[in-house]
Amino acid sequence: MYDIILAFITAFGLTFYAIPSIIHVAKKKNLVDEPDHRKAHKVSTPSLGGIGIFAGTIFSIVLWTPFKYFGDLQYILTAFVIMFLVGARDDVDPISPYKKFGAQLFAAFLLVFVAKIRLTSLYGIFGITHLPFVASILLSIFTIILIINAFNLIDGINGLSGSVGLIITLSFGTWFFLIDKMDLSIVAFSLAGSIIAFLKYNFTPAKIFMGDTGSLIIGLVCAILTIQFIELHKVIGDSPFRFKAVPAVAIGVLILPLFDTLRVFTIRILKGKSPFSPDRNHIHHLLIDLGLSHMQGTATLVSVNLLFIYLVYSLQGIGSLYLLITLLVLAIVLSSVLAFFARKKQSKI
Repeated sequence: MYDIILAFITAFGLTFYAIPSIIHVAKKKNLVDEPDHRKAHKVSTPSLGGIGIFAGTIFSIVLWTPFKYFGDLQYILTAFVIMFLVGARDDVDPISPYKKFGAQLFAAFLLVFVAKIRLTSLYGIFGITHLPFVASILLSIFTIILIINAFNLIDGINGLSGSVGLIITLSFGTWFFLIDKMDLSIVAFSLAGSIIAFLKYNFTPAKIFMGDTGSLIIGLVCAILTIQFIELHKVIGDSPFRFKAVPAVAIGVLILPLFDTLRVFTIRILKGKSPFSPDRNHIHHLLIDLGLSHMQGTATLVSVNLLFIYLVYSLQGIGSLYLLITLLVLAIVLSSVLAFFARKKQSKI
């Protein structure tokens, strides 16, 4: 337990003291995110906060992970470096979405084939228990890339992506600690410590954004934790910390980034556009259009995400399929009501 606490404190301290220097250099070199019609911020703001998050997280993991666990983490850290390099490059000099996707695919292949981080069961959803090898590989790669991009897409208002990432890492990190998976718990709490330090500078008025570097790192870690959370239920037996309907519980924990991504992709496709074409249809944009401030929007969405976590914990006994349907229906209803009132308000302006 002391290793986890020390990892959290180390990551927090390093990120907290690194970010002011990053802000200074970014402003001096004009490495800032300029506002435009799609973005919610109004002033030029440095966007290299992810460098501080990466530095605090990886330094803390390397320093405090017990040696007997470290061999299993080397491939995860390699994937971290891949995401850091492509994210930092994109924040400094934007690259094409195809190159970014290629890097994500490479990191996903590394995790699935070398680190053996993959989904092997659907726990009875649609009658499927064991996944064939090829299906397991494809689903795992898809899941990793989906979660990585989901965090990239919700990073649109101050504090949101970091706050949601904090909820997820603390939730999974605590569970890994309870089942004595110290390596994964250290990864989760190291990132949580870095995120908390970053949020001090990202809450309104934001002095810095996390940029792609930060959102890609957070998404990658959350993807790893999610898959391992699901898979470890196959080996923990009758542990008191075992969840029922585990795939649905995992989706409930990540409901905001996953559902928002599904929602905007569906809307874009129905409009005949590329699912990757930028717009202002994200849930956080609707809250801003409704008149909420950045922090009010973030607080609202974080509260909703926490509500869904409580919901899946309370209703896990109904089974994965029914719980997934419940989550989807509730998310659709809430977002539809929000979209209706946001359009109504905008039509009066």
